Amino acid sequence: MARPIPTRTIRGSLTRLRLMLGAVSRTTVAALALSAAGLVAIANREAFVDHTYTDAVGVPTIGYGTTGPDVKPGQTITPERALVRLLQHVDQDSAAAVKRCVTVPLFQREFDAYVSLVYNIGSRAFCTSTLVKVLNQGQYDEACRQILRWNRAGGRELPGLTRRRQAEAATCMGTAG
Repeated sequence: MARPIPTRTIRGSLTRLRLMLGAVSRTTVAALALSAAGLVAIANREAFVDHTYTDAVGVPTIGYGTTGPDVKPGQTITPERALVRLLQHVDQDSAAAVKRCVTVPLFQREFDAYVSLVYNIGSRAFCTSTLVKVLNQGQYDEACRQILRWNRAGGRELPGLTRRRQAEAATCMGTAG
């Protein structure tokens, strides 16, 4: 005869399962961090370049799309170091911007999508956007759709940005494959 499983064990297992599958309810943004899947998605969307290059709008960039004052022409980087830089940048800038500017609770998938967007467009553009305004009014679906508007660089629509925004919006809406 099988022993009954203690209620406390079941509750703990359910909590762990919910965390693995993604929250079933929205969570205060301060308690969220970019998920491993979110980090991998950003890295895959950015692609890896082992040397400094100039992006579509003329910004020196290296690794997985990392920019900043320490990115100089002629630098090289390993994939491992580039991933560390990506995570540091995301934690210090992109995720921090979402936490600073978003006042409503989010699903993990929404947080991941917005962090990916911020990583690409910058915290100032995100925090002053219509997207954040409608999101903070609780218009979650409209805010996810607003991601699609950010498919331009240097004043022109870029097919790669359009594909990236479609993927981010699908993640945000919970319809990503």
